[in-house]
This record gives sequence, structure tokens and C-alpha cells, in this order.
Amino acid sequence: MKHLGTTIRTSAAAVTAGLLAALLAAPAAQAASPRTYYAAPGGSGSACTLARPCTPEGARDKARTETVRDVRVLLKGGTYRLDGPLRLGAADSGGEGRTVTWAAAPGARPVLSGGRDITGWKRNPDRTWTAEVPAGVTPRQLFVDGERAVRARGEACASTVCDATGTGMTGAGATGIAQWERPTDAEAVIRVRWRNYHCRIAGVAGDLLTFAQPCWTNSASGTGRTGPSWDSTTVDSDRYAGVAFFENAPELLDDPGEFTWNSETRTVTYLPRKGEDMRHARTITPHTEQLLVLDGVRDLTVTGLGFQYAAYGQPGTDEGYAGTQAGLTLTGATGPVDHAGRYYTKPAAAVTVRGGQRVSIEASRFSHLGGAGAVLEAGTKDSSLTRSAFSDLSSGAVYVGDTEPLPESPLAGERNTVAYNTISHSGVEYTDAVGIWAGYEAELTVDHNTLDHLPYSGISVGWGWNQPEVQTSVLRDNKVTDNRITNVMEVAQKQHDGGAIYTQGAQPGTVLSGNYINRSAFGNTERDGNGIYLDEQSSHITVEKNVITRIGYKWVSNWAGYGIENTARDNWTDTAAPALGGRGSVMTDNLTGLDRLPADALAVAAGAGARGGPVEQLRTDLARTGVPTQSSTEGTAEAALALDGDTNTDTRTPAEPGAWWQVDLGSAQRVRQIEIWNNSSSATADFDVITDDGTLHVSGKARRPTVLDVDSTTRTLRIMATGAGPVALSHVLVHP
Repeated sequence: MKHLGTTIRTSAAAVTAGLLAALLAAPAAQAASPRTYYAAPGGSGSACTLARPCTPEGARDKARTETVRDVRVLLKGGTYRLDGPLRLGAADSGGEGRTVTWAAAPGARPVLSGGRDITGWKRNPDRTWTAEVPAGVTPRQLFVDGERAVRARGEACASTVCDATGTGMTGAGATGIAQWERPTDAEAVIRVRWRNYHCRIAGVAGDLLTFAQPCWTNSASGTGRTGPSWDSTTVDSDRYAGVAFFENAPELLDDPGEFTWNSETRTVTYLPRKGEDMRHARTITPHTEQLLVLDGVRDLTVTGLGFQYAAYGQPGTDEGYAGTQAGLTLTGATGPVDHAGRYYTKPAAAVTVRGGQRVSIEASRFSHLGGAGAVLEAGTKDSSLTRSAFSDLSSGAVYVGDTEPLPESPLAGERNTVAYNTISHSGVEYTDAVGIWAGYEAELTVDHNTLDHLPYSGISVGWGWNQPEVQTSVLRDNKVTDNRITNVMEVAQKQHDGGAIYTQGAQPGTVLSGNYINRSAFGNTERDGNGIYLDEQSSHITVEKNVITRIGYKWVSNWAGYGIENTARDNWTDTAAPALGGRGSVMTDNLTGLDRLPADALAVAAGAGARGGPVEQLRTDLARTGVPTQSSTEGTAEAALALDGDTNTDTRTPAEPGAWWQVDLGSAQRVRQIEIWNNSSSATADFDVITDDGTLHVSGKARRPTVLDVDSTTRTLRIMATGAGPVALSHVLVHP
């Protein structure tokens, strides 16, 4: 009996202890359950419940009252039209094990929009339509039923007519601008090498055009603020070839899909595309410059949101757009002497993170933007932008870091990640912009992104151009891995001296690996456009196991002697390249000059990018084993150099009537395509391509390459000048 009582007392004690433990655990379990607040486009009040949602600002303020539990702010579907950015600060942070998440509600697709509708369209006798614009709105971009319209533009104006100086430009008479009704609404768009300029016309006096200030001064030489020697790429430099086009004048409105803005009448006029009915079309112009600003936020996630129609106001002011490189601009009428780009201005972006820590932006959508997608700056650390989509952006997609080489620790960018994103058609308006830009960052990861159809470089890491004040910096241990970069350095945009992956500065421990690069500056009009470009003091960088094909110039470039101790190894490519130029830089075990990619290369290429993807296999080259000859040889530029698998070596005949180059394939072969790569100085022009079946004529200069689709059975292929010029070739490929 005594034993039984002891057992009963022991069991009761155990039950009591268990109940006590459960009661003590209840608050912890309750604390682990997140507090959820809701916002909706038509939200109001302060309940922030599923049935009674708030505005985003109301939900933010409500969330600030919860300091114990995890917090979720769920945005219901629809469009949130913003007059200013949604701002989250330190008070909106998580931390100490507590998280804060801003997300799309289940099944919803919320969009933060900076757009304003343009309504009340009236038809004009010339088939254009005109609408009044709301007060305070300046339509620099216009989207009709989700498709970007083009500011009405004219033809190019060569420097022989539009001769630019430090104070203005000739050509008002020859271009007809002197007779335009409102020339001061129009802008000149100029491209010089890697730089892009947009300056508004300020006045017309006879044949002379003047431009808004400080835009024109900042686009010209002599400021001491344009980089180390970049006065050579200013509007008044020897490299200036003319105006790409003038835009935004009704006299230029002649193609469907174009529009103009009249600042005096505050109207926009549009020439519809086929099938568009302006009585029913949804027409939107970006107006609000930033949509989401995270300033000093920690431990916060943003997921599943859309960002559309954010504006970029600076180019529409007298500052204009004095592009320096990669979408950054020179601003201000005065400033310190700057040869290293320390004071350049990044573009406005839909999302800006300043000084963030452990901030995650994921599964979001950025589209139809007047500026950039996202900027992570001012000491943002341990933060990420992942699994998001960027398309149809006037400027670049992602900007990470800043332009100060040795920032104080709180302002240093460290351990940030940009991964598994898709970027297409960025830099639509500001064509010097890049897909992903990083300044002075340490331990940055740029991984498994897909970039396609970009006007200039794809990914750019580093800054400073080897200037003395930046030769020591915080750059180190960055990783650019397994990205898919295709159709960049697009020839039609005429931006030069870039690459699919571009670097600057000494970066110990930096690795560029596993990337698939295809078609960078392919079809160019000059020898330009690289696969991987180790520019300006790029040092201590490893380039390995990349697949690099169809490149307008070098698959890897390390031209500068002061870019030291770089290594390129175990890469696959269809051309060769000169040895790396820097001290201690080496190239080892690369498979070059390929006309078929081996299985290992195909596997690397197929796995690159946000979701992997197809690989454009190389085509067998029948000419590789042929016998080349030419009409005569200038110097050592012999005929065989067109068949050596290297687009950086050249053949050349003297300039003479009927000059030719030829390859004998050894026997009759069925030929479906011919690639003709012009030499370094683009000397080959106006020529016949002669096979046993007939002749094709090519007018103008050969490209790099000119690609001809044919259906011929032939043993010989001859390229013959039809005038008295030379035949000079880097490469000729004949595909079955």
C-alpha cells in the first residue's frame, strides 16, 4: 500500500509538472506565431485585417506597434498608385530572432506603381491623337496598353554637319531644327564609345544650337571631372562622330508608336500603332520617382511584389543625362576634380536600399520603368536580391555599392548577393547602362542570373580606372558565377568598349567561373566587344570554366600592363585571344578555336542562368581544313590567318582592283552558311562572295561577322572586292 501511494503521488507530480511546462510554453508558442496585417489598393483605417485592410502606410504604422512577434504585412492584389515612395526605416526592422516580411497575399499579384493615366485623347486630322497631361506630370516615357512608345526621333547627323564644341553645336539649318516650332523641347542624343548623352536644346541662333546647362558642360571636355582621360570621349572630342538622333519634336513624329511632349501646351501627341484605338487604350506615363525606399532597415524580407512605371526625373531637367559609364552620370555645375568617378550619380530606381542589413528582396517583378530597377547602397550588407524579373527598363536593372574606394566601415558594401534573376531589355533609353553594376564591394556574389538583349555590358564589377586615389580599395573576394549572358553589346545601339562581364580594379580573390556567354557585339561594325573584359587595373582575378562563344572581339581581354596577376584557365571558346597583358597574368589549359563545344562545355552552359537553358552549339567549319590563297599579300598578313580559329589575326591584300581571298575545301561540299569576319580596321567593303553555284554581292563594310545563309554545293569560296580596295579578313567559316 505504501508503494502504491508513492506511485500515485509520483504520477500526480509528473502531471503537475507537465501542465506547468505546457503553461510556460504557451507564451513562447504564441510569440512564434506571426502577427499578420493586410493592405489593399483601396485600404483605409487602422484595423489592417483581411476584411478591413489598410493602406500600405497604415499597415506599416500598425506593424510598428508589434515588437515581440514576427510580423507579416500582406498586400492584396491590384495596383497601388503612389504619389511618393513607401518608406520603411529602422523602426520597421526585425532583429534578435524576430523577422518582418512584406509579401503578396496568397494568390495575389500586387503592383506598386508610379504611373499616371493619360486620358481624354482626341484625334487630329493627320491620324495622330493628342491628350492633355495632368498638372505636375512630365511624360518622358509613354506606355500604351503596356507597350513602350518611342519619343519621336529623326535621323543621325554626322559630325561634318552637327559639329560639337564645348559651347554648342552647328547644324540647326541643315537639320531643319531652326524652323521647328518648339526646338527647346527637343534633345540631342549622342553616343561616344561607352558613353551616352541626352541634353535638351536651350536655344537656336542661326546655324548654332546651344544646350541646357550644366548638361552640356558636363558632357564636354575641360571640367576635370570626366575621368582619367575621358575628355577623349566627350561630345567635343575627336571620337565624337555625330548625333545619334534628335528627339521629341512634332516635326519628327512620323512612325507609328512615336509620341511627343509639348511643355507649353502641356499635351502629349501620339501616332498609334496598327490596331491601337486611343479611345479605349490604357496609356500610362511614369511620374513617381521611387516606389519603395528601405533606409537603415534590418532583418526584413520583401517578396512577391511588382514594381512598375517608376520615373527618373534628372534627365528631364537641365542636368540632363551626361553619361560617364554603366548608367552613372556627372551632375552639378561644379564639383571637385575627379579622375576616378568618385562623385558620379547613380540613376533613380524603383527600389532603393540604403544601409540595410540582412534585407532580402525576392520573387519580385520590375517592369516598364523610366529609370533603374533596384539600388543597394550606402553600406548595405548581408542582403540579397534573388529570383526576380526585370524587363523593359530605361536604365540598368541592379546597382550594388558605391564609388568610394575606401569607405568608413558603416558605409562599406559587404557580402551581398544578386542571384537567380532574369534581366532582359534594360538600358532601353540610356544605352550606356549595364544589367548588373557593382562598385566597391567585398564578398559580393552574382550567381545564376540570366541576362539577355542589353545595349552595353552585362555584369560590371569594380570602379576607378587605375587612378592613384583608388589603387587601394575594399574590392575583394567577389564571385561572378554560373550566369547566362546573351545578346549583349547590341550592335544597333553603337556602344563600344565593354564586355559581357566587365571588371575594374584590383580584386584579390575574385573569381569569374561557370558563366555562359554567347553573342557579345556579334555582327559588329568594328573590332570591339569582349566576352570577359579585365579592364583598367583589374588584378588578381581568376577566370575559369566559362563557355564563351560568338564574340565580336576577344573572349578574354587583359590589355593593360597594370592589370596584374590574373589567371584564365580551363575555359572553352571558339576563338583565340592575345596573351594577357599584365605582369604575372597567365592563360593555361583553355580550349580555344573550337568549332564544336565538347560535352563538358555543353553541361556548364546548359546549367548557367536562373533556370538553365538551351545552348547554341557551334557549327562545324568546313574551311578549317581547306587550302587558302589570296591575290597577293601585304606584309605578313597571309591568307592562312583567316582559317586559324582566331578572330584577332588578319589577312590582307594590297588595295588593288579585283583583290580576292579564296579557300579550296578539297571536294564539293553542301554549304548552308558562310561567316565573313572583317579585319581590325574594317577594310573589306563592297565585295562578291563567289561559289561554284553563283555570286552574292555584299554592299558596304563586312561586319564581325557578316552572316550569309546560302544553299550551295561548292568546292571553292572566293571573296572578291568589286572596287579597288583590299580584302582583309580576320576569319572565314563555311558551315555545312
